[in-house]
Amino acid sequence: MTLTATVRTMRAADVQSVVAIERAAFTTPWSAQTFGALLGRPRAEMLVLEVPEAGVVGYAIVWCVLDEGELANIAIREDHRGRGLGALLLDQVIAAARARGVRTIVLEVRQSNLRARSMYASRGFGEVGRRRDYYDDPREDALVLRSEI
Repeated sequence: MTLTATVRTMRAADVQSVVAIERAAFTTPWSAQTFGALLGRPRAEMLVLEVPEAGVVGYAIVWCVLDEGELANIAIREDHRGRGLGALLLDQVIAAARARGVRTIVLEVRQSNLRARSMYASRGFGEVGRRRDYYDDPREDALVLRSEI
């Protein structure tokens, strides 16, 4: 089955869908107020991924400062995982960051999140550090990954 997906800039109307994805994906989710406050910030590239039959099913936020980017959040709705949508969204994040002059992106990922780690590795991200006990519920280390884009 071919899945048609579109990646575009996040709008205020997307915030509730994004928050629902955020709450399902993360144990310490950001609030609707946080997402709303970030909309339009010059250093934040905020993207959503939508499919015609389901609406917004993913989102990503990357901070862009000079030639460095930090992937703050990326998530795909659970019922749409395993279809390559995360990789598609990550590719668009990288392209958007590159268009802003970013040359390096860093991110943190749970040590146990093997699916995400595999996706990041396939896009050239390598481990450059570890943050001990970075995540709560459950407490877990974060791997710091970096890629030259």
